[in-house]
Amino acid sequence: IPLAMVGALAALFVGGLLIPSVSLNIFSMIAIIMLLGLVTKNSILLVDYTLQMMRKGMPRDEALKAAGRVRLRPILMTTFALIAGMLPVALALTEVGKFRQSMGIAMEGGLISSLVLTLIIVPSVFGYVDDFRLWIRRLSGEEENDMAPIKITPKKKRNEN
Repeated sequence: IPLAMVGALAALFVGGLLIPSVSLNIFSMIAIIMLLGLVTKNSILLVDYTLQMMRKGMPRDEALKAAGRVRLRPILMTTFALIAGMLPVALALTEVGKFRQSMGIAMEGGLISSLVLTLIIVPSVFGYVDDFRLWIRRLSGEEENDMAPIKITPKKKRNEN
């Protein structure tokens, strides 16, 4: 999530230096909220596919590489579609469009930075978190390679009398 905010705020800063009407306003805050959903979706795509491959017996590093290869296309497609869709808003071709120009610039900067950083940082952080998970399992004496989902026991039904 911080990956998109860094790009959005940097784009607003640079845009504010070049175009006086670009600032952090309600439209740019709406863009940041939209970015949070997209970055979360991209991260979930990568992590979910990695976990699927690990449950099938693939080593973590190979699963991360496979997830990057397989999920790259959907991530690129959604990101490029949003960049193309927000380009007219960022260009502010009309007088009314100048009000929403901050939203377009924040979206463009956030999308570009989150695309690059998500594909690099999310797999790296996943590796560190998985190493920590394995370390905790070693300390507690549990089996290390257990990738089974968490077992949830259903609640007992109440008598409705």
